[in-house]
Amino acid sequence: MNLLPAHMKEFMVVPVCHDIQINGRTIGLHDSGVLWWSEESTLIVADLHLEKGSSFARRGQMLPPYDTVATLEKLAAVIAAFEPARVICLGDSFHDAAGSDRLPVTYRAMLATLQLNREWIWITGNHDPVAPVRLCGECLSEYRLGGLVFRHEPSNDPQDSLGEICGHLHPAARVRRYGRSIRRSCFVTDGARLVAPAFGALTGGLNVMDAAFGPLFDRKRFSAFLLGDNRLYPFTAARLVAD
Repeated sequence: MNLLPAHMKEFMVVPVCHDIQINGRTIGLHDSGVLWWSEESTLIVADLHLEKGSSFARRGQMLPPYDTVATLEKLAAVIAAFEPARVICLGDSFHDAAGSDRLPVTYRAMLATLQLNREWIWITGNHDPVAPVRLCGECLSEYRLGGLVFRHEPSNDPQDSLGEICGHLHPAARVRRYGRSIRRSCFVTDGARLVAPAFGALTGGLNVMDAAFGPLFDRKRFSAFLLGDNRLYPFTAARLVAD
């Protein structure tokens, strides 16, 4: 079933992934910023931060009010391409605890359409620690499936981090090539755990060379997969530079 109306053809997605192993499971990394677990027909997406614009507006800081629809249209294109049986949202799906309650009727209907005929898992995050209001799906602090664990924030316990897929840190990486510096959102992984990039339209990125990533990955033994136009750009840690 194609979920995309005619005006959204610009969001068409080619479902071609860069396959890697996480704790022995083959997971596909997609240039949109989602992960695709073909064996389980599962799409994984991190940090949508829906209604971030309205959250800032409530505090008197005006941002363009189109972040939610842009994020949902991009997500709709990815779901139309992969047709998953299950979607896992890795927390901070809404920018604050009341974000789902502020969701305009039109956007609520868009999201409800995306949820039709599939399992939908909401992982709680630091921005949205409660279940979404008036939305379908199961709300959990973490979710385990087939040797992998899905949570919002990475665990500090080495025993519990094996097979971990999480978000929260909004990873980005910078490289220098041919005299130019390029900085992009990225996946970062060492094969045991993976941190996914933020998917939302109004989300920034934290350089993977930042100290926050120090406890998660050996400085010399991880790789970053930078999001590009219709492809990913893989780099080993040795090729990355700080901001």
